[in-house]
Amino acid sequence: MYRHRRWSRIGVLTISMAVLLLVFCMKRAAAQTDTAHPEYADLLFDDGRVHTIDIQMEDWEGFLEHASLKEYRSCTVVVDNEVCTQAGIRVKGHNSRRLIEKYGWDRYSLKIEFDRYLPGQSYHGLDKLALDTSFQDNSYLKSCLAYDMMAHMGVPSPLTSYVWVTVNGSPWGLYLAVEEPEDAFARRNYGEHHGQLYKPDYKSLDDENADVALRYVDDNPDSYDNIFRKSRFDVSEEEKQALIRSLKCLSEGEELETAVDVEEVLSYFTVQVFVVNLDSYLGRTGHNYFLYEESGRIQMLPWDYNLAYGTYSLGMPNPVNDAGKYVNAPIDTPAEGEVMLERPLFHQLMLKKEYYEEYHRQFDRFLKTYFENGVFEQKVDQITEMISPYVEKDPTAFCSYEDYRTGVETIRNFCLLRAESIRGQLNGEIPSTIRGQSLDQSAFVDASSVWIPDMGEIADLKADKRN
Repeated sequence: MYRHRRWSRIGVLTISMAVLLLVFCMKRAAAQTDTAHPEYADLLFDDGRVHTIDIQMEDWEGFLEHASLKEYRSCTVVVDNEVCTQAGIRVKGHNSRRLIEKYGWDRYSLKIEFDRYLPGQSYHGLDKLALDTSFQDNSYLKSCLAYDMMAHMGVPSPLTSYVWVTVNGSPWGLYLAVEEPEDAFARRNYGEHHGQLYKPDYKSLDDENADVALRYVDDNPDSYDNIFRKSRFDVSEEEKQALIRSLKCLSEGEELETAVDVEEVLSYFTVQVFVVNLDSYLGRTGHNYFLYEESGRIQMLPWDYNLAYGTYSLGMPNPVNDAGKYVNAPIDTPAEGEVMLERPLFHQLMLKKEYYEEYHRQFDRFLKTYFENGVFEQKVDQITEMISPYVEKDPTAFCSYEDYRTGVETIRNFCLLRAESIRGQLNGEIPSTIRGQSLDQSAFVDASSVWIPDMGEIADLKADKRN
């Protein structure tokens, strides 16, 4: 009898512990679900409609006059009629800001930081937001489409939606809201116990900037200042050494899967090469990306596409406006050899037969599931139907409504022809390297119907083309 009661108590205790464990697991799963799909994803980043943001400031004109300082100012932000007081706002951008100011415009890209002055404040979990001004983008589509392509390929990407921005209740313009890669982004994509997030960038383009190119220099963290000073979170010495070991492994080209999330990086480069973004890691500047590191493995994340689709001309003495060149840009050597040799994250992967073949398989999947089944065209149609009435009344637009419509058709045609050319490259009908194309362009896709500047160029800033 005693033994029976004893085992009964043990049974009850076991069941109780099991129930408590189940409750704990359910709570943890619920917390992870909330983290993976926060409220702001369904609110501000519901991309099926144009949202509203009203910026309320006493001295908006003074804020614009000091745009070059890029200093935060306090403001009230009203998102879809929901008020967030004491948020921080500042002007965003480097060359875009400089050129906008140089040619007498004041339509700057902006950053809004909800917890700048009130620690812990957020917009339903969102801590930071960028407002993209569509600089050098008459189509208003460049960044939105690039992020959508990245997300389609499984690359952790910022959420986006279009917003009608007003200032103290008065219309200011149509912007693209972009989830800034910081705490909320990291939690949404990687969970509460996420790794490190960096935005490598140079101080001067004249410097070597080996760290921005992700080249191993030595084991001294000071040699990677352009990475570590641009970290989104506090970085420990252990975490610095973990990243340096990854870069060393990358430089040696051995056991790359221990240092690189190969599948994610190949997916990233598939889209990056498709959109011909010359102001990027694969271009002369080598920047405009986020770097994620966890447990010694790195990922590359997308950022900044207003100069993609062959429209980069900053610093070029004689910009090339040949659509045929960019539509048929080779996928296997997307830049000259002297650049590729200095970009180990792409170069070392392409040296491995299995990764090179996987890169081509990724391109095949991308074309089949995004272009050849009509998803891309449907996306363009849905967006333009939604935003066109706002573009037409945009009081600060860089272009006229007619230029916008032309820009939309230009980027649509560019992408469709680009997809056609890459299909030809995958099939071996069109050379997929710079050297091969220098010898044979007979099968090039004809892009004479596309005029690259119609997507937006610096010259548009020199003359007000809104009327």
